[in-house]
Amino acid sequence: MSAASQDNAARTGVIARAAIYAVLILFAVYYLLPLYVMLVNSLKPLEEIRQGNMLALPQQWTIAPWLSAWSTAQIGVQPIGLRPYFINSVLMVVPAVFISTMLGAMNGYVLTKWRFRGDSFVFGMMLLACFIPFQIVLIPSARILGLLDLSGTVSGLILIHAVYGLGFTTLFFRNYYEAFPTELVRAAQIDGASFFQIFRRILLPSSGPIIVVTVIWQFTNIWNDFLFGSSFSSVDSIPLTVALNNLVNSSTGVKEYNVHFAGAILAALPTLVVYIVSGRYFVRGLMAGAVKG
Repeated sequence: MSAASQDNAARTGVIARAAIYAVLILFAVYYLLPLYVMLVNSLKPLEEIRQGNMLALPQQWTIAPWLSAWSTAQIGVQPIGLRPYFINSVLMVVPAVFISTMLGAMNGYVLTKWRFRGDSFVFGMMLLACFIPFQIVLIPSARILGLLDLSGTVSGLILIHAVYGLGFTTLFFRNYYEAFPTELVRAAQIDGASFFQIFRRILLPSSGPIIVVTVIWQFTNIWNDFLFGSSFSSVDSIPLTVALNNLVNSSTGVKEYNVHFAGAILAALPTLVVYIVSGRYFVRGLMAGAVKG
């Protein structure tokens, strides 16, 4: 290849790369524009928002809407803000994620290393649970929570989310453990290790990537859930997503858009932080599961 042809090829490559980056930047700006609008307008007085230019930076910066959304906003008839509901969501999400992750890991362990007659059928039924819409399980779930005396409690929401997410967590761990060396498990059995000793000392220490994937998946789904929260909670157990809806719909007369924007960002902040901190591990875990599955 001549020098001129090499120069043309290099120039074409640079132009193509620049075009790709330009398109990616355009999509990133388009995707981040709503977040920018929410953030900018949550730092404005309401009078500035009424002027109509929602893309402009604040002329007068203020954190009053954030304080109002967090602790003094009007929700229903109680001026208590989002703080107690944020705590409810934390108390609901952390145990539900832990329980569903551990049970999913144990199910994956049993379905791959402790084969039994009908294990494929059991896995198929659990996989089928991943495709059941939320709306179908509302009435049976309400009935079960009533029988267990857990209606309208945070514990009831924990149970619902843990059970509903069990199909996904089992799928993740089952695919991950499928290619795990069975010889290690058999050798541990020969040495006298029990079922839980093998699980705790051999499989769990090697499950870091898929645990990260499962935790992020479950955390995001449970934190952002609205249907279960609105269906099975009471006044004392309302999660943050339901409280945010109440905050937006409770305004009478003048809509406090700056407070609504601040509340929406507060509700989305935990999942955003989780993805920022663990995003790269999430991708690695997905790739590990894809290779091992």
